[in-house]
Amino acid sequence: MYRRRLWAGRVITRLFSCLSTLTVGLTTVAVTAATVVCVPTARADFSPGWTAKIVRASWYGAEFAWRRTASGKRFDPHGLTGAHRTLPLGTQLRVTNLSNGRSVLVKITDRGPFVGRRELDLSYGAARQIGMVQVGVARVMIEPVLF
Repeated sequence: MYRRRLWAGRVITRLFSCLSTLTVGLTTVAVTAATVVCVPTARADFSPGWTAKIVRASWYGAEFAWRRTASGKRFDPHGLTGAHRTLPLGTQLRVTNLSNGRSVLVKITDRGPFVGRRELDLSYGAARQIGMVQVGVARVMIEPVLF
């Protein structure tokens, strides 16, 4: 009888020591995860030192109206959206037309462009705001907007 109590006491002691170790481990993981989540990070191919890129951009509009984009949402030609081949969907960019200095904030919702050496396709609404509808293709500066 005495041996059983002693053995049961050791088991309980060992169990509580394992639980406390597990609790400390989980607390460390939770604190680390919270730290990682709270730190603002750059997206995709934007390194922390990256500030701007100059690219050729075009625009697309009514011919793709209300079709589904790569993000799954329907394309609104008058919205402020864009298409890029490699940037993650949902990335926000400030696009500045270098010929007149006008800029607009766009959200990447689609893939493309697949014509020539262009790197960015803007919706009709975004292209109209920066004044590139008449020209069709323009040199623009893109800057990541971290949120």
